[in-house]
Amino acid sequence: MTDNKSSKQGSRFFSRKYILLILIVFFAGVISFAGFNSILAHTNEMEFCTSCHSMKVNLEEYKETLHYKNASGVQATCSDCHVPKQFFPKMKAKILAYKDVMHEILGTIDTPEKYEAHRWDMASRVWEKMRASDSRECRSCHDYDNMELGEQGRMARKKHPRAQLKGQTCIDCHKGIAHEEPDEPDEEENEESKDA
Repeated sequence: MTDNKSSKQGSRFFSRKYILLILIVFFAGVISFAGFNSILAHTNEMEFCTSCHSMKVNLEEYKETLHYKNASGVQATCSDCHVPKQFFPKMKAKILAYKDVMHEILGTIDTPEKYEAHRWDMASRVWEKMRASDSRECRSCHDYDNMELGEQGRMARKKHPRAQLKGQTCIDCHKGIAHEEPDEPDEEENEESKDA
């Protein structure tokens, strides 16, 4: 009888420890997730994105666009255009953004002159990424199906339906919409930069 009583007490003690352990793990997970989410949110803020010297160039250009200041007061910030909303594409973008931070630290793009020297390559990579995702970040605000073509200018009214039929994506026509479009380097400059 005592064996039966002690085994019941032992199993109650074990189940209480088990429940306590589950609760601790659960709350640790919630706190970790909240912390991780806060870090992601902070790194999506325009102030964070433009805290590097090299991004000051982009900030000044961006301030001159309709994505920054417009009649409706709606503002698209850095992360709206450069960071996907979905989790896994967002994580990939965050990991790839690390290289920009490294180039800032290493001094590759830490002055306006160095930044301009690498601008075509950086812009081309962004355009290629946007083309590969069918301009996913643009389409989180702009959608062919929701466009009121009658309200658009004559040129846009003609080009948007054609672009949709051709399977074009936003970036095919709208390079330089939020930042100055860099000049394409000469063939000679391209060869020199590949050799370097």
